[in-house]
Amino acid sequence: MNSAFTLIDWGIFGAYFLVLTLTSVILSQTKVKNTRDYYVGGNSVPMFAVAMSVLATSQSAATFLGGPEYSYGKDLTFLGFYFSAFLAVIFVAKVLIPRFYAINAVTVYELLEHRYGTKAKKQAGVMFLIGRLFASGARLYIGALAISMILFLDISPSHVAISITILMLGALAYAYYGGVKSVIFSDIIQAVTYIGAGVAVLIYLYVSIDADFSTVVHTLEVDNKLKLLDWSMSGGFSVWALLGGWLLLNIAAYGLDQDMTQRALACKDAKEAQKSLMMSIYLTIPVAILFLCIGLLLYLFYQHPELSHMSTEVVQKFEGEKITIFMYYILHEMPEGMRGLVTVGAVAAALSSSNSVLGAMSSVAIQDLYRPWKESQGMRDEMHFVKAGRHAVLFFAVALSLMAMLSYYWQRYTELPLLSFALGVMAFAYTGLLGVFGAAIFTKRGNATTVPLALLGGFMTVLLLQPYVGGDSLEKILGFKLGFSWQILGGTLVAFGVMMMGKEKKH
Repeated sequence: MNSAFTLIDWGIFGAYFLVLTLTSVILSQTKVKNTRDYYVGGNSVPMFAVAMSVLATSQSAATFLGGPEYSYGKDLTFLGFYFSAFLAVIFVAKVLIPRFYAINAVTVYELLEHRYGTKAKKQAGVMFLIGRLFASGARLYIGALAISMILFLDISPSHVAISITILMLGALAYAYYGGVKSVIFSDIIQAVTYIGAGVAVLIYLYVSIDADFSTVVHTLEVDNKLKLLDWSMSGGFSVWALLGGWLLLNIAAYGLDQDMTQRALACKDAKEAQKSLMMSIYLTIPVAILFLCIGLLLYLFYQHPELSHMSTEVVQKFEGEKITIFMYYILHEMPEGMRGLVTVGAVAAALSSSNSVLGAMSSVAIQDLYRPWKESQGMRDEMHFVKAGRHAVLFFAVALSLMAMLSYYWQRYTELPLLSFALGVMAFAYTGLLGVFGAAIFTKRGNATTVPLALLGGFMTVLLLQPYVGGDSLEKILGFKLGFSWQILGGTLVAFGVMMMGKEKKH
């Protein structure tokens, strides 16, 4: 294994944090007069900035390391996930965005208030906050684990805690004072950083393989690594799964999850928001291809020694933890300088998803839960709610850090597959939200009584389909694997069915 950081690596790392510090100071000067300024930038954020922010928010350290892992082990079928996202973004832009702007929404759950009453908005908000705490806590843990491995060459509890703190302080520097505007402009810096790191790795890897482009393509073709479409019923990223559960997941991620949709709500009007979402997906697909190509080159590097002149056996383990092939490469082969750059890329990927979630969780907690209660007591002072929003940002920073640390111990001392549970926990929240929003937009059915039942029904369906609950038995009966996409489809249908049982009540 390579030694720890060299002077050049620390120099790159230091320069990146200097840029973070300076930009956070500049962006924190953003004038915030009310909660609309704090949470949706006073609807004055440029379309391109929003597009870059949505791109950055959709990526995380898990994507940074997970994309190469998929193409290294399998093929290019994961790319289908992003084409499914493309279809989802068209739906969100055409169907949901105009409705959010028609009611001047600050959070997406306000749409449910107009249809089913204040309680429905609060229930959906609580579902989002629980899901996000688990999912983003796990994302933060994955990012911190990667940074601890590279910076300290171990994953001791204290070093993982320091890595979590680095990420959270970076996120807070933007989210606390300037609100969403500050986060959006910082996301541009993060996106440029991790895409730049990815391009540098791709070039370095390509140069280190002793083969021309046609040999590279031919070898990958022979090994069936360039397969794009999977027509099987296996779930995974098959065409059927992409048009079913994964499409629903992407609709929920881009249109019903305040974490992503908050950015689109910061545009001047619905048209700008629609354009920003479309541009974000045009930018996301090439980024996905970039990281999948890194995985393909890593495959050639390690599995074709005649091209790389490498004869070492690859053991993807680090202190007993399974690690991705990209992380293995960073730890074993990266030269000085490149290592610092890739670390900065991993930090940027983790930061871009951490800072956005703080603002999103704060906006839902304050606008959907706290504000209605205080207004019922006669409180109308906007700056009171802005201060409350900042306190909520701090509260969620601590809560997510604790969840990330809990993930560390949970991963070590239980048999429960924590990461698949925690990263998939948004599916638990998404299915209910998809069912409720589907009923609200496309039907005249459902009411305040069926909303909590539908949210619970979606959650319970996904839980029952987990392998560690009852999924294994059902898979034996059906004869095929009930992957993530089928779970989402099942949960959404149950939640929608529950909503259909309720007649519309005027309120």
